[in-house]
Amino acid sequence: MTRVRRSLHFVPGGNDRMLAKALGTNADTLILDLEDAVTPDRKDQVRGVVASWLAETDFGAKERTVRMNPLNTPWGYADLEVTMATPPDAFVVPKPDTLEGLNAIDAELSRLERLHGHPDRSVDLILIAAETPLGALNVPTLVQCPRVQAMSWGAEDLSATLGVPGNRDEAGNYLPVYQHCRVITLLSAAAGGVQPIDAVYVDFRDIDGFRAECEEGARLGFTGKISIHPNQIDVINTAFTPTPEQVAEAQALIEAFDEAQTEGKMAFTFNGQMVDAPHLTRARALVERAKQIAERVPAG
Repeated sequence: MTRVRRSLHFVPGGNDRMLAKALGTNADTLILDLEDAVTPDRKDQVRGVVASWLAETDFGAKERTVRMNPLNTPWGYADLEVTMATPPDAFVVPKPDTLEGLNAIDAELSRLERLHGHPDRSVDLILIAAETPLGALNVPTLVQCPRVQAMSWGAEDLSATLGVPGNRDEAGNYLPVYQHCRVITLLSAAAGGVQPIDAVYVDFRDIDGFRAECEEGARLGFTGKISIHPNQIDVINTAFTPTPEQVAEAQALIEAFDEAQTEGKMAFTFNGQMVDAPHLTRARALVERAKQIAERVPAG
């Protein structure tokens, strides 16, 4: 059983008003941001505020995550040290360049879990991969860190690192290098058995374009998407939730397979199409995902 992560919503660290608003949404996961949303002169102060949120705020069924600063900045180790007293469910790791770097985070979290009496490896990692050229080249290796449970990618930081003004063409489609990062993140996550999460859509006023990208992401195989505005959350949840019609068809297919197997068959015609074992696997996964979403499974 894996945690349901359809919508992962950013909350600027230290902003009580935005936290209160986010708690009233249908987001599955809240990302309490200590990185880009916080200026260097406020890092220490806001880190303490986020630690108090973790200790004192009722998040209900929402997953509590913290986007830390990278370890190679002046703030990364302190982010872990301060927030692990009352730990989040996961840390969101920006700009992961190498497996070695993730293993360093893993080792530090293990030390802090022992220090505070928390179960070993009870805190997950969610990666925002491909935010740097080196990170993009190493995406397939990053899922080897045992704490990693989900992986997204970052077109905005990558385009900034490359020194280009944007990452989409005139029609709004990702340029080839970003298409590659999106696909390699999806395939690497699937190969590593972790959840593939699609990247942010920065034009939050373009709901139609956003909805289309969510639906495309779901068709590709992503299981969720990161949001930067509350208006995006319900669109994400709808796109990444199987419809009742899809669930009913999948259940009917499973029942048809049960009947066919009593006759010694694993390939037969269903609704005018030939189906075999991969179709059964897909149908079972869809029904299980729909069940988990309905129950809002709280933990993996």
